[in-house]
Amino acid sequence: MRLKLLSPGEMSADQKAIYDESIASKRGKPPEPMMAWLASPEMARHATRLGAFLRYDTSLSDAHAELAILVTARHWTAHFEWYAHKRFALNAGLDPAVIEDIKNRRTPTFGETRERVIYDVAKSLHEAQGLSKPLYDEANEVLGAKALAEIIGLCGYYTMVSMTLNTYEFGLPDGQVSELASS
Repeated sequence: MRLKLLSPGEMSADQKAIYDESIASKRGKPPEPMMAWLASPEMARHATRLGAFLRYDTSLSDAHAELAILVTARHWTAHFEWYAHKRFALNAGLDPAVIEDIKNRRTPTFGETRERVIYDVAKSLHEAQGLSKPLYDEANEVLGAKALAEIIGLCGYYTMVSMTLNTYEFGLPDGQVSELASS
């Protein structure tokens, strides 16, 4: 890892306040990228709060949110993000075959239209940098304006997370090996 992680005793008062806030949140612990963001305490505060909202308080089911996160993690080949969120996705009930297809950069077969649209939106945001008119119209019809906005937020936030984890070369826990091929 390119970053020396600060212990709570090494943090400034601002950094420690953000660290403590993250422990008191629904997460119960600081998210890994926050440890890098602490170099800019105000950014860490806002990013961590946004991440908590997107992770726990959107209108999306856990499985649907994790689907968008996994598409993002795979797009960025974010090894740690994939490792963490694959488990969350499985626990939320996302089909393991869908996860495997995303991992291998194959278009999954979905059992429900909503999942397919979430996948298509997330994939298009990363690859086409937006949505075509037909996909936008379908997303609004199938998902609704609120869920569409939240999916865009998830993809944007987890892009920042992926960039952070990749830049600082966050490793996997001891004994874990990445499932993601680099290409």
